[in-house]
Amino acid sequence: MTQVVTDATFEKETAEGLVLVDFWATWCGPCLMQAPILEQLSQEFDEDELKIVKMDVDENPHTAQSFGIMSIPTLLFKKDGQVVKQVAGVHTKDQIKAIVAELSA
Repeated sequence: MTQVVTDATFEKETAEGLVLVDFWATWCGPCLMQAPILEQLSQEFDEDELKIVKMDVDENPHTAQSFGIMSIPTLLFKKDGQVVKQVAGVHTKDQIKAIVAELSA
């Protein structure tokens, strides 16, 4: 299950392991298309392989601004607290799995 993070909990929740952060908003159509794909992935991966968290950019503007998020959905990948990849737009399950495989290698 995907986990919701806020400006206040972001650093703590993304500090360890491989974390996919979904920057989204309730009014964003493509974001709503991305959500069920991430939900499926969260059930396929153990959290120690890939942790998936979501951040509503309207409720948490500080973190989105600090990473220069200009369009949503944006998927930000962090590994042990460091940003290792950032992609914008809707991505298929296979595309995301390929990124995870690349970052886990």
